[in-house]
Amino acid sequence: MRSPRRRPLLVPVLLCALAVLAARPTAEGDGGSAGEAGTEVARLYQDAATATRRYEEGRREAEARRAEAARYAALLDRQRAEITVLHEELGRIARAQYREGGGLPLTARMLLADDPEQLMRGRHTIRRAGRALGDAIGRSRRAEARLAADEARAEAARRELDRHNAELATLKRSIERKLAAARAKLRDRAETPAAAGSCPGAVRLDQPDARAERDWVAPVEAYELSASFGSGGSRWANRHTGQDFAVPVGTPVRAVGAGHVVKVSCGGAFGIQVVLRHSGGYYTQYAHLAAVAVGQGDRVAAGQWIGQSGNTGNSTGPHLHFEVRITPETGSALNPVPWLALRGVTV
Repeated sequence: MRSPRRRPLLVPVLLCALAVLAARPTAEGDGGSAGEAGTEVARLYQDAATATRRYEEGRREAEARRAEAARYAALLDRQRAEITVLHEELGRIARAQYREGGGLPLTARMLLADDPEQLMRGRHTIRRAGRALGDAIGRSRRAEARLAADEARAEAARRELDRHNAELATLKRSIERKLAAARAKLRDRAETPAAAGSCPGAVRLDQPDARAERDWVAPVEAYELSASFGSGGSRWANRHTGQDFAVPVGTPVRAVGAGHVVKVSCGGAFGIQVVLRHSGGYYTQYAHLAAVAVGQGDRVAAGQWIGQSGNTGNSTGPHLHFEVRITPETGSALNPVPWLALRGVTV
């Protein structure tokens, strides 16, 4: 049973223009077209991740703009409601004044009033209330005009973001189509020579600028867990000796920790594989690769790209087979999940 576990794609470098940043490898040995395919996949992998990140950033900003426009609309509604109340109050005062005065001029009302001074005070109070009401209405109308202008600007900005996001979405789909085609090419060019035991040379992929901030990392950044350590099945002679990470062909595979490359080989059940030696006498294996980016004897850092995932060897679908061992050879495997957990890596 597949256990979904996803990590965000971390692309530390902003591309000046999408689909322009290209890795510039130098193939060792007889990499040939397989090396070129691996390079193309690595470049497109970064481009797709960057396009996705920028699209998501734009989408979040557009949502924020929409929320801002909604807030402006709510403010306008409240302001209009307040103005309506003020107008109603002004009308009420005017009607009350007319009823109390019976339509008589103020001079006549003063002559007929029992207390002319009280009448004048009431008249002044009404006038002050009217002026205050007029001022409040003026302020409200000016505020409404400002809010309407702000709302229009926010709406224009939101439309521009929507247009930009649509362009990004189109570019993202284009890169993903190219990536799917490049992955198919890499898979086809890796499987035949790997089955024959002919290993292509290392393709020195450009590494991400930012190195791992931790001493230990997961072997791939975005994945689903598939076959686990110790599981049974007809595909294995005894029990499954590692942890499988289901990822597309060409996904960059990382060294989980600093170490040295002690083995690069192909053919057999593991297809193209790399084995690293780490401090403490532990070894890690990365199998079913489509391409390698290191050579035997190389020193690697935690998080460094050492190859690209594939479907070579005894594999029923694209994935990375990852093992932890106490010797460089098969038969000494440990459960890699708790081993990584002890080093702060949860998968």
